[in-house]
Amino acid sequence: MNADFIEALNALEKEKGISKDVLLSAVESALIFAYKRNYNSQGNVRAEIDGTTGEIHIYASKTVVEEVTDPTVEISLAAAKKVNALYEVGDVMEEEADTRKFGRIAAQTAKQVVVQRIREAERGNIYEEYAEKENEILTAIVQRVEKGNAYVELGKTDGILTPNEMIPGETYENSQRIKVYVLEVRKDNRGPQVVVSRTHPGLIKRLFEMEVPEIMSGVVQIKSIAREAGFRTKIAVFSTDPQVDAVGACVGQRGARVERICNEIANEKIDIIEWDPDVAIYIAKALSPAKVLMVYINEEEKAARVIVPDNQLSLAIGKEGQNARLAAKLTGWKIDIKSQSQAENAMDGAEA
Repeated sequence: MNADFIEALNALEKEKGISKDVLLSAVESALIFAYKRNYNSQGNVRAEIDGTTGEIHIYASKTVVEEVTDPTVEISLAAAKKVNALYEVGDVMEEEADTRKFGRIAAQTAKQVVVQRIREAERGNIYEEYAEKENEILTAIVQRVEKGNAYVELGKTDGILTPNEMIPGETYENSQRIKVYVLEVRKDNRGPQVVVSRTHPGLIKRLFEMEVPEIMSGVVQIKSIAREAGFRTKIAVFSTDPQVDAVGACVGQRGARVERICNEIANEKIDIIEWDPDVAIYIAKALSPAKVLMVYINEEEKAARVIVPDNQLSLAIGKEGQNARLAAKLTGWKIDIKSQSQAENAMDGAEA
């Protein structure tokens, strides 16, 4: 029986990924709990299990007394001296319990404690595994959509996609596979709760890292990302190798790479911009696809005034100011856009 017990623990260790020492500790705790319940004992009890043979020993601490009133925590002086003649009244000795006397209820209690400890250990392992995946991208399978939330399967555990983390206008079907960004892993009584996102800029970053080998190798670097999920993203990239075109590497042959990424995020538009150490040049590129005539930099206020041709003003600003807003997020600079005629009129007025 003991050999079967150790074999079962070894199998659990392999199957559940839980340390055998953790399992042995769980069983020892269960035996102590069962002993106290079976004998209605409030005293100190310890259990020992040999991890090789499976041999079990349970010891109860008992105080040596002249007359025993509670046999679960006391032992008579006469009985103690049979064990060791040096015992005196007031000493504490350990007496080994006969585990064969455990009742069926006690054994069932022990089983329940073991199962509970195994579940706790499993949850702990899963939490640690997914905590390491924060800020990473995973493939999720949609299980159901309920009260606005989408619940997804992530392998060993489930995740939740809240309305704020959903791409606007995107719908989800049962069994649909989607890429998600792991925002946070929280501890919960029922197991780890993984909060995922489809709107976070990190999703774009990880998709490009997966799709573009030059980014994974470090030749092409992602400098900044600005995103309004479901509508448009701007990403600034830079090549550490003069012979490698950073934008071209991200776009791919005939646009294949960026197209695959767009398909993953509900055909959201992506502008890929070459990062430049010259702030004026960088801001001009960030306003793409608009053409820029001049950029005036105010270092103190970290603000820029941009002049564009008259016919490019609406393009530079974008629908509802989106292009200008994303360019400002991407560069980290305040951007004020003026048409050429507006700038000239302002200059004329200043001169007058």
